[in-house]
Amino acid sequence: MSDNTNAKKKLKTILVSQPKPEGDKSPYGDLAKKHKLKIDFRPFIHVEGVTAHDWRQQRIQVLDHTCIIFTSRNAVDHFFRICGETRVTVPESMKYFCMSEAIAYYLQKYVVYRKRKIFVGERKFSDMIPLFKKHNEERFLLPSADKIKEDILKTMDEVEVRYTRGILYKTLISDLSDLEDVKYDMLVFFSPSGIKSLFHNFPEFVQGDTRIAGFGATTHQAIADHKLRLDCVAPTPDAPSMTAAINLFIKDSNK
Repeated sequence: MSDNTNAKKKLKTILVSQPKPEGDKSPYGDLAKKHKLKIDFRPFIHVEGVTAHDWRQQRIQVLDHTCIIFTSRNAVDHFFRICGETRVTVPESMKYFCMSEAIAYYLQKYVVYRKRKIFVGERKFSDMIPLFKKHNEERFLLPSADKIKEDILKTMDEVEVRYTRGILYKTLISDLSDLEDVKYDMLVFFSPSGIKSLFHNFPEFVQGDTRIAGFGATTHQAIADHKLRLDCVAPTPDAPSMTAAINLFIKDSNK
């Protein structure tokens, strides 16, 4: 992956290190149309589920728990996949704690929503603390990836509820070798793993005049740790989303 050489060049091409949004309408589509941009999507990391054998090696019994905590759609998918592969029937009495409304809505892919007890946070994991404290007699199962945000485990320890963390999938670095000679004016990252993937695939990467956008404090720290320049920051009070931050950046830089 090459860096740009024209410092005064307007922002015209963007690579987002995530899968392409489903459907015809997305904030990125609106952004591309508004500013006449070419926006490509390419996951810098991908998820691979653990096998039923690896799951059994963890010696975790789903039915020993009364609540499931979901922090992502991946966690939902792989929880029910493992239940299917190990022939575990999740009872209707099981309670679900979802970090956001989007995750709760996605849960309908597997359960009849109106027949389940589902509790929803606002956006951050810490938003669910009052819910955990209210149900502190329950036994929680936290399905997760092999790598998990430290604040999630810290929160669970602080609320002093009984919980088990089960690793259901792994986050792996994607092969980006076909992008070696491709140039983009901006690279957009959402996790430290994305930055790790960049340097794994391109050890000699030099930022130069390539702009870098980052979402979230841990991503910002990873960018700094790799001595990269963070040009576009999200979230902020004026730009709660990545697309809003890019929109403000373009308004300023493409004058």
